[in-house]
Amino acid sequence: MTSGDLERGTKNRGNNSNFPLYYVETAEKQWTSWLIPMFVVANIAVFFVVMYVNDCPKKNLGSERSCVAKFLGRFSFQPLKENPLFGPSSATLEKMGALEWNKVVHGDQGWRLITCMWLHAGVIHVLANMLSLVFIGIRLEQQFGFVRVGLIYLVSGFGGSIFSSLFIQRNISVGASGALFGLLGAMLSELLTNWTIYSNKIAALLTLVVIIAINLVVGILPHVDNFAHIGGFFTGFLLGFVLLLRPQFGWVESRHFRADAHVKSKHKAYQYMFLLAAAVLLIVGFTLGLVMLFKGENGNDHCSWCHYLSCVPTSKWNCENR
Repeated sequence: MTSGDLERGTKNRGNNSNFPLYYVETAEKQWTSWLIPMFVVANIAVFFVVMYVNDCPKKNLGSERSCVAKFLGRFSFQPLKENPLFGPSSATLEKMGALEWNKVVHGDQGWRLITCMWLHAGVIHVLANMLSLVFIGIRLEQQFGFVRVGLIYLVSGFGGSIFSSLFIQRNISVGASGALFGLLGAMLSELLTNWTIYSNKIAALLTLVVIIAINLVVGILPHVDNFAHIGGFFTGFLLGFVLLLRPQFGWVESRHFRADAHVKSKHKAYQYMFLLAAAVLLIVGFTLGLVMLFKGENGNDHCSWCHYLSCVPTSKWNCENR
């Protein structure tokens, strides 16, 4: 987009169907996934509403700029020079709740920290994110239920919005990528805190780390809000230690031994240590981030090199207005 940093990453955030299998206790409940499909439907529905409001033919009436796919009527896309992702204008996204620092801090519109998670810059953007959400989210929801996975998704998206607002203050941002990265972060911490139940520990860890690294590297391209990715990832990573604990290997079976038999403890000491440390870091991080945000502070003033985390200038592009 020409007037805003609208995209929080349009690449597929990793198909975890190739992850090595790991042990799951046979007595553990397997949930039916319904929340993640609802999130997918909601995101797509919101995109249609945004396109309806955008109404490119009416807004560009008499202009030399031509809408794309005019046969779609008011659902046709903005000119590709303005939005190469086949979507609405920056003005429409801002009107519908895109993340915009000045409006959040000085316009008392903190709700944009949440609404931006449900907006997307274009067809390419929404399809890539929703495919990623299906691959990542459904499997997690089947294993841990809708409450925990839903909390990770929503809180991670909120954390990504806060982190993005601290470092990107001259452009708007939209997308579910912060929440998606939260699910990836939770998958990593779940692997670490439940280490003893995995049968292919190293393979699973390396696979997950490579997927995360590739997606973070993609985030240094221009017009991709990598700060939302990073903020969402670390939020989800910490939440995974708190919400995704599993009983240690053999605990379920040990409960059915005779009364005088030794019964294993449900969790190991290191799991509780991870949980406590992650809970403290979450509280401190959110408190500090919100205080800095609503005081109007710029994160780049406290970190002179952090802007490189979201965009690295090259001979092919620059990173102005970041």
